[in-house]
Amino acid sequence: MIGARPQFIKAAPVSKALREHGGFKEILVHTGQHYDANMSQVFFDELEITLPHHNLEVGSGGHGEQTGEMLKRLEPLLVSEKPDVVLIYGDTNSTLAGALAASKLHVPVAHVEAGLRSFNRNMPEELNRIVADHLSTLLFCPTKTAIANLKKEGLAKNVFKTGDVMYDVAIMFSEKAKRNSTILSALRLKPGEFILVTIHRPENTDDKTRLTSIFTVLDALTNDCAIVFPMHPRTKKMAESFGLAHLLSKVKVIEPTGFLDMIRLESNASLIITDSGGVQKEAYFHRVPCVTLRDETEWVETVEAGWNRMPGEMTKGSILGTVREMALPGAKRKTIREYGDGKAAEKIAGTIAKLT
Repeated sequence: MIGARPQFIKAAPVSKALREHGGFKEILVHTGQHYDANMSQVFFDELEITLPHHNLEVGSGGHGEQTGEMLKRLEPLLVSEKPDVVLIYGDTNSTLAGALAASKLHVPVAHVEAGLRSFNRNMPEELNRIVADHLSTLLFCPTKTAIANLKKEGLAKNVFKTGDVMYDVAIMFSEKAKRNSTILSALRLKPGEFILVTIHRPENTDDKTRLTSIFTVLDALTNDCAIVFPMHPRTKKMAESFGLAHLLSKVKVIEPTGFLDMIRLESNASLIITDSGGVQKEAYFHRVPCVTLRDETEWVETVEAGWNRMPGEMTKGSILGTVREMALPGAKRKTIREYGDGKAAEKIAGTIAKLT
């Protein structure tokens, strides 16, 4: 069950592991949560994922509307297909809908990336994670912190530490990205001489004061180096609505990229500024320092190891100061062992085969 960019990426190694393990018939369901070609189809092409057997074509909408429509379309599909287990990924509305629809029909649910907590219930993703975990039969945790979070909530049965499937992806596709991506030359970028930016969360995009602070920082940073900003459709819409586009006149604003291009940008950036959970980790996988424009993170290991930092306040001064500090050379940063050995997907496939 997938529906958004992060889930397409996570599904790639797991789907491959299921095929290689044998004995599985995988039926891929795409809810249609992300539907633009550059937010959806390109990932199936580049990540070598089989095309979905079913596309629910739900599209955009409010959280209740979107989740409700997914439930409406999922239930008859699950009744028809009669799966032995429903595999869900991450923390999106597609994750929540898959967990709810399956559990109400008494179909076991397996949650990849279980146990993550930001402890901020104002985030829709946090609520999705909590509900999905409590409805799941198999809980696949990337880290020991995730396991500890579940234990505090009374979840200790069928909990497995697998490592992070995103690390599997980084290993699987880094070389392919080097061979196939031409984005550095297309944008006339030199390795280590640009900052990569991604902003898409509503707490940033829908708050004019916060978005103004972020864009003002990006404008100031153009005096130091190139700033590359693959702009999410929501961010573009709100920038235009708030009249902030002029602040990005010196920034290299581009359309959302495919995954291989994104790997090349991430791995060659001098620094990454993001509010994405996945990009925070991808920054670490490529050993690039990161500034996360959020009040908290579920990936606490990246902060503890010195690879990631949050500004504390979403003001120009606080953000710019954090960026300057993270960009300083010679900082001591630790290796994170928690994310595994690049075989998380194999462990997930093996466990599903044994227990379902």
